[in-house]
Amino acid sequence: MTDTSLQDLSQGETAYRKLHQAIRDGLFQPGDRLREADVAQRLSLSRTPVREALRKLEADGIVEHRARIGAVIRKLERTEVVELYEMRLVLERTAAEMAAKHASDAEIDELEEVNNKIEVTVDDPATAAALNQDFHRCIYLATRNRFLLESARALNNALMLLGPTTLADAERIKTVCQQHKNIIDAIRAGDVEAAGASAEAHLQTSLRHRLKVMRT
Repeated sequence: MTDTSLQDLSQGETAYRKLHQAIRDGLFQPGDRLREADVAQRLSLSRTPVREALRKLEADGIVEHRARIGAVIRKLERTEVVELYEMRLVLERTAAEMAAKHASDAEIDELEEVNNKIEVTVDDPATAAALNQDFHRCIYLATRNRFLLESARALNNALMLLGPTTLADAERIKTVCQQHKNIIDAIRAGDVEAAGASAEAHLQTSLRHRLKVMRT
């Protein structure tokens, strides 16, 4: 969001957007304590709108209030991670199938472009993670289904609670990009079944890798 558009919002909403983005970008991690004064200083905000933002993030399920500690970013348990990926699998398989029916050549070209950028971003996990989010969002946009897109947005808050990206080494990025390519090829061919199967295989691999990271 641009500074100009932020200026059009209330101070509380501006603080909410900035803190939400900071959590998404990894500036604050799941399990971190969010002290009003610290957040205000790091994000160049005053404490009152930060307090309002924290209340809204708590309502969103991103932040929880702990006795004698205060506001803390939620950290998903293993069972919650599995449940989240199960839901993602359902939505992303459907999205890939619908994209195979409706995606334009320009949208498919954009998927390839984003995937190519991920492939060369081996030394910057944060950028790779952001590009990966862009890739999946492009698939949802190509479905031409606003209700599916809204369902995907509802998962975004939970995805923020997964912690550091798993796109932290060249081998992992290579695997992800190849699986993305399988999805793109199926969408370009208009092969609904292959697109869905490729998306499901991708999410299954991602879940296995996420659980492996959680065990370390």
